[in-house]
Amino acid sequence: MSEDAVGSQWYDNEAGPLVRPYAMTGGRTQPGPTGVRFDLIALVTLDTTASGADDSLLGPEHRHLIDLCRVETQSVAELAADTDLPVGVVRVLLGDLLERGRVTVSRPVPPAQLPDERILHEVIAGLRAL
Repeated sequence: MSEDAVGSQWYDNEAGPLVRPYAMTGGRTQPGPTGVRFDLIALVTLDTTASGADDSLLGPEHRHLIDLCRVETQSVAELAADTDLPVGVVRVLLGDLLERGRVTVSRPVPPAQLPDERILHEVIAGLRAL
């Protein structure tokens, strides 16, 4: 096999160097011992109390996730799409950030727990009557 043929499997002129997902996660497939489930709709927010944290030990993918969360709260699915990484990789990286205290994770309110629209209309009507 020629040297060009060997090198072409690791480098794509248009896409740049190819980095396998396991290289980004250190071979891990689970987000760590945090016990938090990173559902696709889980909301990830940058923890502003850790703003002075040292990001120099983080990988470029970790820093990219922090930058995306710095702008606004993002779902796991949005972060995966914006970073162009597989969801499994994003979950592992978010687990690292959660363990370092750089992000917080919350769940959106399920529709079944939201107040009924009829009740809200009655409250509005009651306030207008005052």
